[in-house]
Amino acid sequence: MKVCIIGASGKLGKYMVQHSLDRGYEVVGVCREKSVAKLDSFKGKMTIIPGPTNDREIIKKAVTGCDGVLTVLVPWGRNQYSTGTAQAVLDFARPKARLIFSCGWHITRDGLDRYPKILKLQEIAARWIGNMTRLIDLDNQIEACRRIFASDTLWTVVRGSDLEEGESQGLPVWSRHVGDPILQSNITRRIDYALFMVTALENEKLIREAPAIVGCRTASALAHAQMRETRH
Repeated sequence: MKVCIIGASGKLGKYMVQHSLDRGYEVVGVCREKSVAKLDSFKGKMTIIPGPTNDREIIKKAVTGCDGVLTVLVPWGRNQYSTGTAQAVLDFARPKARLIFSCGWHITRDGLDRYPKILKLQEIAARWIGNMTRLIDLDNQIEACRRIFASDTLWTVVRGSDLEEGESQGLPVWSRHVGDPILQSNITRRIDYALFMVTALENEKLIREAPAIVGCRTASALAHAQMRETRH
């Protein structure tokens, strides 16, 4: 499998590069030119295409011939960064390519998510900071996901909980809606978020799903597993 990782130099991106290489995938990475050095540990193991990840020509070149595209969908700036990136991937990826996008729990597909008060306050704070600094545009990320949801591509939008560093605990568990008991712990190892993204490439059950994930060793995930065992 040949995969393109858009946003390869970031923390999540580098984990996705490693997981992909571990599976024997051919990897093409896109990152800003000033961030290329962050991928030095992968020299000779992957192809790097430097440039803005919302540059349509850069994305077109990067995704050509790829069986899968992993995109870190970031709400940067006020220049439609998220929609530019997502639209380019939707337009230029091959018709049968698996397209996996990352975002946070704040994205909703059907409006049935039930958000804890703390998450609502965090979103309000992020919007205030974004308006003051013009560094963050959550609405543009929401629009990007709306376009993904409306497309007929083989997409998956992986909605991440709060993240922490640490050794892998295994593949995260997921549910369709924030607010479901299994997600209550609201924490995932970043390395495992990346694992879920890469694993989704070959999981047909996740096609056109927007899974909200949480670490498989968290208290809420373990309680859910125990409840299922008790029922069976």
